[in-house]
Amino acid sequence: MSKGKIIKIAGPVMIANGMRGSQMYEVVKVGREELIGEIIELEGGKATIQVYEETAGIEPGEVVEGTGMPLSVELGPGILKGIFDGIQRPLEVIKNETGTFITRGVSVSSLDRKKKWEFKPLSKSKTMVSSGDFLGEVQETDVINHKIMVPPNVKGELIKIASKGKYTLEDVIATVKTSEGNKDLTMLQKWPVRNGRPFKEKQDPITPLLTGQRIVDTFFPVAKGGTAAIPGPFGGGKTILGHQLAKWCDAEVFIYIGCGERGNEMTEVLEEFPEIEDPTTGKPLMERTVLIANTSNMPVAARDASVYTGITVGEYYRDMGYSVALMADSTSRWAEAMREISGRLEEMPGEEGYPAYLASRLADFYERAGRVTTLGSKEREGSLTVVGAVSPPGGDFSEPVTQNTLRITKVFWALDATLADRRHFPSINWLRSYSLYLDSIEGWWKDKVGDEWKEIRIKAMALLQKESELQEIVQLVGPDALPEKERIVLEGARVIREDFLQQNAFHEVDTYCSGEKQFAMLKVMLDFYDKSLNAVNTGIPAKKLAEIDVKDEIAKLKYVEEKDVKKAIAEIEDNITVQIKEITEKSPGDI
Repeated sequence: MSKGKIIKIAGPVMIANGMRGSQMYEVVKVGREELIGEIIELEGGKATIQVYEETAGIEPGEVVEGTGMPLSVELGPGILKGIFDGIQRPLEVIKNETGTFITRGVSVSSLDRKKKWEFKPLSKSKTMVSSGDFLGEVQETDVINHKIMVPPNVKGELIKIASKGKYTLEDVIATVKTSEGNKDLTMLQKWPVRNGRPFKEKQDPITPLLTGQRIVDTFFPVAKGGTAAIPGPFGGGKTILGHQLAKWCDAEVFIYIGCGERGNEMTEVLEEFPEIEDPTTGKPLMERTVLIANTSNMPVAARDASVYTGITVGEYYRDMGYSVALMADSTSRWAEAMREISGRLEEMPGEEGYPAYLASRLADFYERAGRVTTLGSKEREGSLTVVGAVSPPGGDFSEPVTQNTLRITKVFWALDATLADRRHFPSINWLRSYSLYLDSIEGWWKDKVGDEWKEIRIKAMALLQKESELQEIVQLVGPDALPEKERIVLEGARVIREDFLQQNAFHEVDTYCSGEKQFAMLKVMLDFYDKSLNAVNTGIPAKKLAEIDVKDEIAKLKYVEEKDVKKAIAEIEDNITVQIKEITEKSPGDI
């Protein structure tokens, strides 16, 4: 192990001499308090180190000792329900040991070494196993069955496997005879966070990640294994949208990374998530969730580690065959940490002071998402969906972090301050947002929901686009100057805007809307528009059609429970026909 001395200190960045033999990204222990750091630059015997803890009080001349290991996470039973900091230290355990404030240099195991888990073998001795094969399983939580896998780069004959019983993470549960000799395996794996976990093959994403949010699922869907970005200004609703994704998306495991967020927002997440009931299982949402908390007052270097820690945990559960969703809130704070570290390293700055490698770092992160064929003798698929929130200063989408994120991600949910000010939530701007997964997931919607899904979506988007064009005229001369046909366009678009795109996250029914209900709602709204347009063509004033009672029934449809939707839709369809017919049959004088 290399051992050197600090010769220069610049905040979280230090330079140590006498570190010959060290490696890039090797973890080191810094100073008397043995603070955790990582080597990020090597030049001869000099190593530049970024320290993941507060460095106040550290002096030149203090010792830096290498560990010979890269920054790694511990993978095994006990991750779920955990609340960790950016370098996977369990915050609950630290609180019990040191009190409310984290003591510098505190060293605790990421996962509990003493707890015994009920292990059930799935493989038999005297059989050949390879990387990714299931050795056994552990019921990690009430809803997730944790698969104990053969680690990557290990294959051979399974000469011994533990019988069913209780074991700790460090107990040997299997022995594999490899070409290099016998290898003992435990339920614990370690993996360097900057290296993506291996898989056999990446597949095209073809299944939507259903979120229960109408504007997301119907208009701008993300596929399982896909990538999405949520750029938006302060107060635009990023955090609430993130909570909704966590609560309602149909991923089996959810990972939330609070990367540089304000302490009060992270506190809200930490308090709310353990209280939220998972609607699919009736169990607490934390049973399938991992929280990584790295607040804005924590050392900036740990932000860099937090996103890699989170995505490595996501890949681990993906390798078990689970669908995993990861929310990073926000990648802008991560980029700011990169900029600060880069400045202390005296690197040549790029646009707006960000390092020149900003784009490649973002790409490396998002590229680890995907739907893959996992390692293992048996064919198995898993997916990791990554959603990154971006907080552009002043809501300026032309700044480097937003622009580089948009080049990489395939879904863009543009949050709009104007919509948020009008209390329209989710405040996703339907004219600026897009999804590049529409063609790949069209087959799923046709098979599972309705053949006309793509057609009604295109028709609704065209109606909203037409409304936007007409609004410019309305602002100049008022709606009364428009022809009757165009006035009914405004009315049809308003129904979609207010009764479909708006959704109340705090209403017990409206907080979640199934794909079938979304399809039925949009179809009946377009049916109202078509029949109204036909009536206008026969001479009926748009104003009269805008006043019919059935519009109130359409508005209340979002609050109808799933089991009653079909009946409510049938009644509305009949009422549309009857009420428009009544107006049409009246004499012009009555109208």
